[in-house]
Amino acid sequence: MRTKTLFSIFIVFFLVLFFFFYKGLQNPNIYTPSVEIKKDIPNFEAKLFNTNELIFSEKVFKSDKFYLINIWSSWCVPCRDEHSFLLRLRENVDIIGLNYKDKIVNAKKFLNEFNSPYRLILSDPDGTIAIEWGAYGVPETFLIYNKKILKKYIGPLNENSLLEIKRMIK
Repeated sequence: MRTKTLFSIFIVFFLVLFFFFYKGLQNPNIYTPSVEIKKDIPNFEAKLFNTNELIFSEKVFKSDKFYLINIWSSWCVPCRDEHSFLLRLRENVDIIGLNYKDKIVNAKKFLNEFNSPYRLILSDPDGTIAIEWGAYGVPETFLIYNKKILKKYIGPLNENSLLEIKRMIK
């Protein structure tokens, strides 16, 4: 009798445990960051890519103007894929490049090979500025207006994001 009771308790316990694990596996744990941000740009200081001169974010971004800040690296394969889209956008908006964890020699070679879509390039050798922006990796692009982040593009820009950016800045 006692053996049957212990066995029944064990079975009930196992079934309850199984039920909780089964329900837990059905919940998606995929984190999708928000792309519509509408918050102020972070204040930062960075070195200019070509001169190593220190510049502050207040000097880079003016009010009543659209900007794109593009976080890129020469070692980033998706950055190569999106580069042609950035070149097509440079006539419509000022693009600020943030060179992320890259060797200057490699980055200059990349820009010589593919042309530069950037009005200004900032260096981020240790990745701290990208973290301040809330970037998860490269490439990432932020659409800015009035010193506020309007939209974040995670991953390489494509034809759809290009059209969306052009619509938003008109």
